[in-house]
Amino acid sequence: MGDYDEDTAFLGQAGPYFWTTFCLLNTIFISTGFNGLYIIFVGAAPEHRCLIPEVNLTAAWQEAIIPVTQVNGHEARSQCRRYNLEVVRNLSDKGFAPGSDVNLTGLEQEGCLDGWSYSKDIYQATIVTEWDLVCDNQWKVPFASSTMFVGYLLGSLISGQLSDRFGRKKIIFISLAAQCLSVLLQSFSQSWRMFCIMFLFVGASQISIYVSAFVLGTEVFSKTLRVIFTTLGAFLFYCIGYMMLPWIAYGIREWRTFLAVLSATSVVYIPLWWFIPESPRWLITQGRVAEAEAIVRDAARKNKNEAPLVIFRGSESPPPGRVYTMLDVLRSNNIRCITLMCLVLWMAINVGYFGLSLNTSNLSGNPFINCFLSATAEVPAYIVSTWLLKKCPRRALLSTFLFIGGGVLLLIQFIPTTLEYVALALEMTGKFGFTMAFSIVYIYTAELYPTVLRNVGMGMCSSAARIGSITAPYVIYLGSYNKALPYILMGSLTIASSVVNFFLPETHNTDLPETLDQMQECQGYVATVNLFLKGNSLENSGFYYRFFKRQVFPFLSVLTIPSLL
Repeated sequence: MGDYDEDTAFLGQAGPYFWTTFCLLNTIFISTGFNGLYIIFVGAAPEHRCLIPEVNLTAAWQEAIIPVTQVNGHEARSQCRRYNLEVVRNLSDKGFAPGSDVNLTGLEQEGCLDGWSYSKDIYQATIVTEWDLVCDNQWKVPFASSTMFVGYLLGSLISGQLSDRFGRKKIIFISLAAQCLSVLLQSFSQSWRMFCIMFLFVGASQISIYVSAFVLGTEVFSKTLRVIFTTLGAFLFYCIGYMMLPWIAYGIREWRTFLAVLSATSVVYIPLWWFIPESPRWLITQGRVAEAEAIVRDAARKNKNEAPLVIFRGSESPPPGRVYTMLDVLRSNNIRCITLMCLVLWMAINVGYFGLSLNTSNLSGNPFINCFLSATAEVPAYIVSTWLLKKCPRRALLSTFLFIGGGVLLLIQFIPTTLEYVALALEMTGKFGFTMAFSIVYIYTAELYPTVLRNVGMGMCSSAARIGSITAPYVIYLGSYNKALPYILMGSLTIASSVVNFFLPETHNTDLPETLDQMQECQGYVATVNLFLKGNSLENSGFYYRFFKRQVFPFLSVLTIPSLL
């Protein structure tokens, strides 16, 4: 086949057809925003304590039966232990007063044998209160979160093959139906195991929607809109869904009803079947040229352009080239080094991004406001990253925002508990840094690999990202032992990855490599130091310094200082 962009150049770069499809296709990403992170509220653990059955205890013993423990340096009532009920009842019957007549530290303790009582100040019901996922069963909440990310991994492996075989449009709407059904069935879960199984299907359908819609957009839109769609459109509409999530949760505090409502929102996408076209590029690869021409002629009519009599001019197909696999990544020392460092970057960024996203319910203050602020912090990140990527080197840019994201996480543990708004501002700044890094690393990685290995390399990095997201819930779970542990781990990992990033080659203002021979060499330690300190690289160093002094640092000051004040 001839060049598709040349054959369809008569459509122009914009027009009613492109903008209508742009808006409709982007609305699909809203569903991925509020369906992807609802575990923040569904899996939230309200304040709880051991349930005390109806026994004849004095008011003083009703309060004193829960031991006082040290939690993060502060005294608090135990959430998992109580004094032996029989012992306390005997002491109460004899008229002894806790503290004055009885030394509580010497009393025998026991677990919550009668279950727990939960505060309903914020949530009416969650899976935690439904199945008592606290204390010894607390690990089941991060495990449930991880099952969704395992679904992401499985979905990312099969969705591309399915859309290549059956078409982008069909897989998008089949995945929307699967998501709707999975979330609905999840709302009827009778056990934690059933909830996790359905969460696996939710994750698989989620990533399938995202990947298929993203590919459809890149194949349908003109060059101009394609850039806007891939760097801004999909991410911003995902953020809109993410920002809607806490307000839906605020209005519906019972988890089963909440999931049923989220499931029902997929119904609004049914009419889009008649307005979103199939990818003409995919149709051509399947030999369905007449259908592809019909779609392009309809686009020309809506854009008020005149289509030629023959749109797609065939030519001899080139002989098939060599098929590259993951084994080719291992054959060259240079590609092995670059791939290993990319895997570390993707894993670290995903641990930090999803770790901070899932941690919003554990922050001080209102969990709904915290989630909204976490989502809002992503909007300027995507806008600014789109602008910065046009102007500055990828390596310095990525390392800078990784260092910012990791640095503020390490600082949070030193903020006094009385300054909760300062800690929240730092956490949002960290989320901004991770989101910037998230959007930069996609383009940077694609520019590092040659065309013959780009899909393989991106696929491996995507798998590493899924491993990072699967790990993220357990990183947050460490906060149940020490509140500072998740921040120390995520911050240290991110700072280390920012250092690793400096050993990757720079791709700014360079042509995309087509073959393995054109791929840039991995930077060694000496080469990296020389880049910034020696010879002709002094000019590059001056550019980095001037750019960040005049443009990046003032922007970050405007972003963070008002939040701290």
